[in-house]
Parts: sequence; structure tokens; C-alpha cells
Amino acid sequence: MSVLQRFEKRLEGLVEGAFAKVFKGVVHPVEILNAMQREAEAHKAILAGGRTLVPNRYVIDLSQYDHGRLAPYAAALAQELAQSQAEFIGEQGWTVYGDVIVEVERGEGLDTGMFRVTAEVYTGGEVAPQPAYAPPPQQPGYDQGGYPPPPGPGFGQDQGGGYPPPPGPGARTPRLVSSDGRQYAVAIGSTVIGRGEQAQLRLPDVGISRRHARLDFDGAQVVLTDLGSTNGTLVNSQRVSAVALNPGDVIQIGTTSLTFRVDG
Repeated sequence: MSVLQRFEKRLEGLVEGAFAKVFKGVVHPVEILNAMQREAEAHKAILAGGRTLVPNRYVIDLSQYDHGRLAPYAAALAQELAQSQAEFIGEQGWTVYGDVIVEVERGEGLDTGMFRVTAEVYTGGEVAPQPAYAPPPQQPGYDQGGYPPPPGPGFGQDQGGGYPPPPGPGARTPRLVSSDGRQYAVAIGSTVIGRGEQAQLRLPDVGISRRHARLDFDGAQVVLTDLGSTNGTLVNSQRVSAVALNPGDVIQIGTTSLTFRVDG
């Protein structure tokens, strides 16, 4: 039985079959799961050792009508979607950084029956939402405790178990420099770039999405991840989904150019 078939079967028994009535005339969860699987495929990043890292956090934006209809079931739906996505990722032999998280929200500018999926590699740095699902033990790509191993040295981690090294004297200090000379320091943890209120680095550029891209800095290396933006993210004129940055790299988002610099 495929991941999609197992997902549909679990939905049938959820809330005593009420889902069949709830989903009539609105977006169906199977369509959402299909889109999540496509997002994982589109945002693959190859790590050292040949492992493939894919997003572990998925934000589902629904239209106002669909969100209102599904609101009573949002938590159960998020859990089922997260479980099925984790199964899919495991079957592909891919790696995720932490648990698979799914959040169902009301989006802007969406008609009934339409939805939007935003995917990202969530590594912490902010107050993390509670995971919707912890994968079962010994699933392909996961450790004996049921959790995927954190990305190793290829993701900028140290050799001591894959956890970020603490900053110390002489630590690297990365920053972004815009074409007009403005400078933005990159703090340890995660920094969302965008023009919306949820972004830590906000840029007044209409070509930039509300949550356009994310910087993950562990004290040694900075990884840039596109968050499913409308216009995409370019590094040195090449469109990227996730990439480790090197000094001198030029990031293009919307009409804004940012040069990556490292001091120290």
C-alpha cells in the first residue's frame, strides 16, 4: 500500500467519517500531500556523504472558506499530513533536520479550492512549534530512537555528534551587504528574509515574498534556503533551493542584491 493510500485510509476513519462531508467542495488533503511531496523533491540538497536533505517544515495556506470549514480538524489534519510526509521521505531514503512539522493557516489572495505550500528546512533558532509527528523507529534514514540524524559536517556542523559548535574567540562573523552599502549581520540560528512581518530581515521590495528565504548559521557555516518564494532565489545568477554560502557569493531576491561577507 502506497503512502497516499495509507493516508486516505487513515482519513476515512478520522472523526468517524466526517471528513467525507467536510471535504466535499473544498480542497482535498490528498492534493495537499501530493504538493508537499513535490516540494520535498524540488528542495532537495545534497550533503557530505551523499545524503539528501529535504524540508521538514511545511506551511499550508488555505483560502478563507476552506480554512473556516477545516478549522475544527486542522490539528488532526496536520498530524496526518506530517505522518504521511515523514513516511514518504523515509521511503525515498532522504534526511530531515528534526521532526516533520505541518502547520495549517489561512492564506491571502486564495480562492476556494486553492492552496499554497511553503517548505523549509527548520533548524531552530526561534521558539519552535510542537512537532506534529515523530517518525517511528528504524524508518529508513532515521536513527534507532526514531529521529533522523542531524546533518553532519557537510551542513556546517562540528564533529562532536553533529551539533553546532559554540561561538568562541575568532569566530566567523557573517553579514550581507546590499548594493547601496547597507549591512545586515547574520546571527547564529535561523533568520528569515522577506517583506512580511514574520521575517527577521525585512526588505521593502515588492519582488520579494513575505517569507522569501532563510539563513541558517551554526557558528561555522551559513546555509541559504528558498522558502518556496514566487520569484525564486538566485546565488551567483543560478537559481537555488538550498546552498551553503561562500564569501563573495551574490544573492539575488526580487530586485535586491546582497553580497555575502565573512569577517574573522
